Amino acid sequence: AFKQLLIAIPENSGMAYLLVQHHDSSHPSFLIDILQRATKIPVKEITNTIHIAPDTIFIIPANKILTSTNGALQLSPRKNKTFNLTIDIFLTSLAHVYKEFAVGIVLSGIGSDGTLGLKAIKEHGGITFAQDSESSEYNNMPQNAMDAGVVDFVLAPKKILEQLLQINRVYNTGNLFQDNELVKKSEEEIFKKIILLLRHRTGVDFSLYKQPTFHRRIARRVAVNNKNNLSEYLEFLSTNHAEQDNLFQDVLIPVTSFFRDEKTFLTLSDILIPAIFKNKAASEATRVWVAGCSTGEEAYSIAICLLEFLGEKSADTKIQVFASDISEKVLKKARTAIFNNANVKKIPEKLLKKYFLKTTNGYELTKTVRDLCVFAPHNFLKDPPFAKMDLISCRNVFIYMGPLLHEKALRSFHYSLNEKGFLILGKSETIGAYSNLFSHFVKSDKIYSRKPGPGRFMHIAKEPKEESFVTKENTLVRQETSLDDFQISAEQFMILKSPSSVIVNEQMDITHIHGDITPFLHQPQGKPTHNIIKMAREGLAFELRNAIQTAKSNKESTIKENIALISDGGNFLINKPIT
Repeated sequence: AFKQLLIAIPENSGMAYLLVQHHDSSHPSFLIDILQRATKIPVKEITNTIHIAPDTIFIIPANKILTSTNGALQLSPRKNKTFNLTIDIFLTSLAHVYKEFAVGIVLSGIGSDGTLGLKAIKEHGGITFAQDSESSEYNNMPQNAMDAGVVDFVLAPKKILEQLLQINRVYNTGNLFQDNELVKKSEEEIFKKIILLLRHRTGVDFSLYKQPTFHRRIARRVAVNNKNNLSEYLEFLSTNHAEQDNLFQDVLIPVTSFFRDEKTFLTLSDILIPAIFKNKAASEATRVWVAGCSTGEEAYSIAICLLEFLGEKSADTKIQVFASDISEKVLKKARTAIFNNANVKKIPEKLLKKYFLKTTNGYELTKTVRDLCVFAPHNFLKDPPFAKMDLISCRNVFIYMGPLLHEKALRSFHYSLNEKGFLILGKSETIGAYSNLFSHFVKSDKIYSRKPGPGRFMHIAKEPKEESFVTKENTLVRQETSLDDFQISAEQFMILKSPSSVIVNEQMDITHIHGDITPFLHQPQGKPTHNIIKMAREGLAFELRNAIQTAKSNKESTIKENIALISDGGNFLINKPIT
C-alpha cells in the first residue's frame, strides 16, 4: 500500500514522509531497498535524533518506538505491550509538535492501531486519511479509524497523495496560517461573515473566541473542501448547511477519551472524591457537572470513579452527573453509551469487564453507569448555570476562549458550586487573574476549590447585533412566524389538560402563558427575556431543557419528578415540599 502511494510522490512536494510499521524483527528487512527502487526521493532508516527533512522518506527500524520532538525524531526500545500501539504513539507525538501541519494516514493493516493517533491529529487541527476498503488487503485498521469518526478522507493510496498535494498547495499559497495581524483586511471581513453564518445556523457566537485558533480551523475546512481561497470557501459555505455544521464541529474540536490524563483521574479518585464525601450527609445528593462534555467519555469516567469509591454504598447514594455541550451531534453520540475498540483501549481491564458489555458494535456501558448521567444541550457562556454542584469539570475548553469568556465561565462556575465545591480544568488551563473566586486544591492537576463569597451569574454586557448579508444564491434573514391559530388551539388544549402551562417555540421562547407559573419561572436580573430556560428557577433549568429535548426527539409526553427547586418560598421538590 505504501509503495502505491510512494510512486505518486513528486520529487519536490516539500513534505516529509514517515513510514511506521509493526516490523517483525525475526528476519532482516529489505524495505528500504524495495522502496528506493520505486522512487527518486531519498529513503532513509531513522536513527536516533535524526532531523526531519522535506522531500525525504523516513522508515522506522524494527523493534523500535518512534516519537517526534521539535523537529527531531527519537527512537526507544519497543516493549511487548506497545507492539500494537506503535502508530498511535508516533502520530500522537506528531500532532503535539506540528499541530495543524501534521497529516496522519492509516493504510492497510490488522488491528486498531492508528485510530487514537488520528484522533490526536484532528484535535490539533491536522488532516487525516484512511485507505479505502476496495484497495486494502487488510481493512481492520482503516475501518476502525472510520468507525471512530476521526477520518477526513477515505481514498485509495494514489488518490490520497493527490488530495494531500492539493491540501499542501492551499497551505502554501494562502496566508490563513499567518498571525492574526498579518491577515489581509478583506479576509478579516470574510471571517466576520463566517462567524455570522455560524451564529445564524447554531446560535453560538465565536467572535469572542481566540481568533487565531478560529482562523486555523477555517483554514482546515478550506483545505479539506479543496477551495483555493477564503472567498471561494465563503461562497461555498453560505449555501451549504452540511458544511456549516462540519465547520461548527471542527471549531468545537469534539475530541475526548476515557480517563483522559491518567494522573488527573488518580487524584480525582484518591483525593478529590473523598473530600467531596467527607462532610456530606448520607441522604444528600452528590452533583457533578461536566461542561463541554463532547461525546461523553469524561462524564462516564467520573461516574465510574464515583461508583468505585462508594462500592456497595453506591446503591444507597444519590449521584447526578450532568453533562452538557453546545453540539447536539456529540450529545447524541454520548447518549448511546456505545464505544468502539479504540475508544476503550486505555481503560484498565478490571473496569472494562465491570462496567462495559461487549456488543457487536463495540462496548456498551452498563445501565448502572448510564443511569447516573444526564446529557443535555447547554451553552455555559450564555445559558443560566446549574446550581448546587459539588464538582465541575471543564477541561480543554478555556484554551480556545478570549479573556471575557474566560471570566464569564469562571464566575458562572463559582455561582454553580456549593460552598465547598471543586473545579477541574485542563492541564494547560488556569484560573488566571480570578484567585478571588478559586484557590488551588491540587496545583499539579489544575484542581481548584471554591472560595467563599456570593455567586454571581455574569451576563455579557453587550449582545451581538443581529445582522444579515446577501450572497448571490443565499439571503440570511430572520422571519417571524404567526402563531395566532396555534396559540388558540394550544390554549384550549392546556385549559383541559394542565393547571399551569406555557407554549414555547423552536428557540425555547415562551409565546403564551396559562395559569400561575411564578413558582417555576421568573424574570432574571438584567436584560428581559422570554426564554424558558433563562427564566427557570434555580434547580429546574437542566431538567427542564432535558425534558423538552426528550419530548421533541421522541414525539411523546415526558414526565420529570422529584426535582429539587429553589423558589421564593424556600426549597421544594416538584409536587412535594421538602420537610
